[in-house]
Amino acid sequence: MLEQNHRSALSQLFLAEILIGSVGVFVHESGQDAVTAVFYRCLFGGLFLLAWGLVRGHLRGLLQDRVLIRGAILSGILLVLNWVCLFAGMARSSIGVATMVYHFFPFVMLILAALVQGERTRPVDLMWTLLGFAGVACSADPARMWHSADSSYLIGIGLTFLAALLCGASLLMSRKVGKQRPFALVMIQCWVGVLMLGWFSSAAALHGGTHWLWLLGLGVIHSGIVYVLFYSSYPRLPVVTIAVMAFVYPLVTLLLDYLLYGHRLVPVQMIGLGLIVLGTLGVNLKWTPGFSRESRASA
Repeated sequence: MLEQNHRSALSQLFLAEILIGSVGVFVHESGQDAVTAVFYRCLFGGLFLLAWGLVRGHLRGLLQDRVLIRGAILSGILLVLNWVCLFAGMARSSIGVATMVYHFFPFVMLILAALVQGERTRPVDLMWTLLGFAGVACSADPARMWHSADSSYLIGIGLTFLAALLCGASLLMSRKVGKQRPFALVMIQCWVGVLMLGWFSSAAALHGGTHWLWLLGLGVIHSGIVYVLFYSSYPRLPVVTIAVMAFVYPLVTLLLDYLLYGHRLVPVQMIGLGLIVLGTLGVNLKWTPGFSRESRASA
């Protein structure tokens, strides 16, 4: 029974990572600007999560939990700004490159946790963080940035890096206030996005067309189904499995970016991807310089 439960959770997490890896494609195919795309992601995602939460009973007593609501609003502002910056960065660079640069956010969480919350950080984790940052620098294709990149590409890389900073800060805040009710936390964050961006969303989207299918999918799939799968699988899986499975997301993104849009990585970007993977696993799995995992007792 336990093995079957583990397999079910693993399958759910794997499906969630595959689905979230397609978020950039949905944004691109919708043909909308970053603000409009995020607005509809929040709107359709918020409606889905509200309906699911009411049916499943995840929202009982929510209005009385003022600490959660306050934290969800503050972290939601950061999360929504992060999505806007990420989608704008994708439009100016590429889906694959932006996704690799974006994956600096786990290191942002580590640094902020040490600086703001006073969490103990192992010296070796700083080494993994520097390794991850080197990977981000390589993934942005430094030769292109130095010799032939236009201003749009450079702005895209900058926006994506800003998105990683905002994501790390949002996730750190969310971790603090939403441990007991992660589903309710995400739902509130979506509605924060609706209120933030409603006035800035482009009216040009308000006409018939296939773009509505992409926008609906962006909300229902990437802010609805994906988060349901994440939060139903996380409690049933070890941290090691979650950390390793997280790399399905960028790999799917890179594959789709190549198959659909013909964007392939140059060798230095492949090296960067490897460094990001190595650095992230080193932090999440508590590797030592000898690449042996520390025991929980010694942590």
